[in-house]
Amino acid sequence: MPPSTRRDATPDPYAWLEQRDLDEVIDHLKAENSHTEQWLSTHDDQRAQLFEEIRGRIRETDLSLPAVWGPWLYYQRTEAGAEYPRYFRSPRPADGSLQTDPTKEQLLLDLNELAGDGFLQLGDFAISPDHHWLAYSLDRQGDETYCLYLKHLDSGNISELPLDQADGSLVWANDSVTLFAVSMDEASRPATLWRLQLGTPAVRVYHEADQRFYLHAYRSSSEQWLVLASDSKNTSEVRVVSADHPAGDWQLLSRRVTGHEYHVDHGPDGLLIRSNDRGENFALYRTDPHHPLRRNWELVVDVDPQRTLEDFSVQRHGLLLHYRDGGLTRLEVRPANGAHYEVSMPDAVYSLHVQGGEEYVSEHIRLRYESLNRPAQVRALHLPSGSQTVLKQTPVEGPFDADDYEVRREWATAPDGTRIPISLVGRPASLAAAAPLYLYGYGAYGASMDPWFSHARLSLLDRGWIFAIAHVRGGADMGEAWYQQGKLEHKSNTFNDFIACAEHLVGSGYTDSSKLVIAGGSAGGLLIGNVVNQRPELFAAAVADVPFVDVWNTMNNPALPLTIGEYEEWGDPNDPAVAERIRSYAPYEQVREQAYPAMFVTAGYHDMRVQYWEAAKWVAKLRHSKTDDRPLLLRTQMSAGHGGASGRYQSMKELAEEYSFLLAVIK
Repeated sequence: MPPSTRRDATPDPYAWLEQRDLDEVIDHLKAENSHTEQWLSTHDDQRAQLFEEIRGRIRETDLSLPAVWGPWLYYQRTEAGAEYPRYFRSPRPADGSLQTDPTKEQLLLDLNELAGDGFLQLGDFAISPDHHWLAYSLDRQGDETYCLYLKHLDSGNISELPLDQADGSLVWANDSVTLFAVSMDEASRPATLWRLQLGTPAVRVYHEADQRFYLHAYRSSSEQWLVLASDSKNTSEVRVVSADHPAGDWQLLSRRVTGHEYHVDHGPDGLLIRSNDRGENFALYRTDPHHPLRRNWELVVDVDPQRTLEDFSVQRHGLLLHYRDGGLTRLEVRPANGAHYEVSMPDAVYSLHVQGGEEYVSEHIRLRYESLNRPAQVRALHLPSGSQTVLKQTPVEGPFDADDYEVRREWATAPDGTRIPISLVGRPASLAAAAPLYLYGYGAYGASMDPWFSHARLSLLDRGWIFAIAHVRGGADMGEAWYQQGKLEHKSNTFNDFIACAEHLVGSGYTDSSKLVIAGGSAGGLLIGNVVNQRPELFAAAVADVPFVDVWNTMNNPALPLTIGEYEEWGDPNDPAVAERIRSYAPYEQVREQAYPAMFVTAGYHDMRVQYWEAAKWVAKLRHSKTDDRPLLLRTQMSAGHGGASGRYQSMKELAEEYSFLLAVIK
């Protein structure tokens, strides 16, 4: 948007970079890319070697674990040299196994054919209940605006569904004729629900007028109800309609009340509602879907003051409660028949999620489990007994032993006395002496940074590096209160926590400031931008991917996509006190004349979440202000959005470029 649309009139010398299609802007971004290329190519360029290392650990030709649904197994196949997976199905074996039959399989979608040489992102992939239709959505630019398609699986005929500004989501009704989709408004906010049928005009079902609220539609786990949620950052309003009667009236559960968040699903005991109306750690209710109003809700699980009920999963044979406890996910199972039990995991620090792939009527539910040193496993949990079976483990090609890498949990102390968890992984020798250390942080929107495995990261660990995650406030790593203590007027806790984690790692001898790299993306880029302004001498290098660093100007420009909805996370700058607070920590505003670490910054030209100019303006201001001669590189992907390049090999190349930069500046 032109800078004249801002409410704030403070001069901005680099506002001209916001003129997206101006020749001078394109030339500037290309010049920055050329500078980045020239620097990398002349400073110990290891991009090709790193790419081959990363690629060499990936099983390039592989089959995903099939999902079971009705008479079919649905799965993906990746092949060497192909950027994208191909989607297939084959008949479900009579013996109940997951064995696919290549002689009888049917190709459903080939993203490689659809992508050509351009950007491609698959949005939704939705099979109709009668298994005769595939509804899918494609983003061909990276701006998260999708075209919708319908493929008849018997004939192969493909039709485009007419809906402008679609957000990509697609939900089937049980008649296998009716689809629901959501369109975005001029601010790229999912705002309107439509009912679609092939060959007929779209019917508008519901429009959300409040710019703070985003629409999201989905099928219940039982497949009996359709759910429409309208959510802001701290308030919810949910409606349901029978999946058998998609033209019926959507029934409201509880009218929005500021601060009341709730989430809905359906199981054998009716509608289940996770709600914070009894406390920030959330309780669980149930009600009859035919009488869903709040006065009919029955308490099932009360608020636990020691841990947050983060989510729940329901199947015919049991209910899973997802608790956030001590920085980890704990699953409590309540079988339909039998005693409650907690799911046990083999490691002290891990990531655990419920993953789809089993039918609602199955006695099993799938769990995805991984750790910093352990590739992801998909496990089948038998709900009645609690027994677990590993169905698939992500392979690591070449020499690899998880036990060669040690995982630790450390605790830093923030200035207000709060203990902040840190997860670390490295080879034992690296952990025993000051080593190069890559410290990652995010700290916003209640997103928890659970430890995850990375094939690419092994290239650093095997060179003697340590990788660490700072579980700072603003995420929900330690529960809902952890999130609340890192937003709005408490945002400074996020930055203070991260600095405390860095100081703890240096003080404990894991690294020193000449070897400490920090990294974050999007809202995590705001974190990185803030702490390099505050404590530049503490860090040797910083990586900021699509960073939200121009927060002050963005929050003062309500015409930009998604700005108004962000007020509940950062505050409304119409309030003078809020305005002063945001300006005080905004990375772009707080750039000053001082020495900065070496920096590698990325942007996506079509990014609608964090506009490309945030990174471009920040880098331009840093170049003008910084007093050191350390490298400052900006890489703008001119044909990508918030998530970077779309193909898997292109993503590997992006990581190889970042790692090559770090290995060149950290010796």
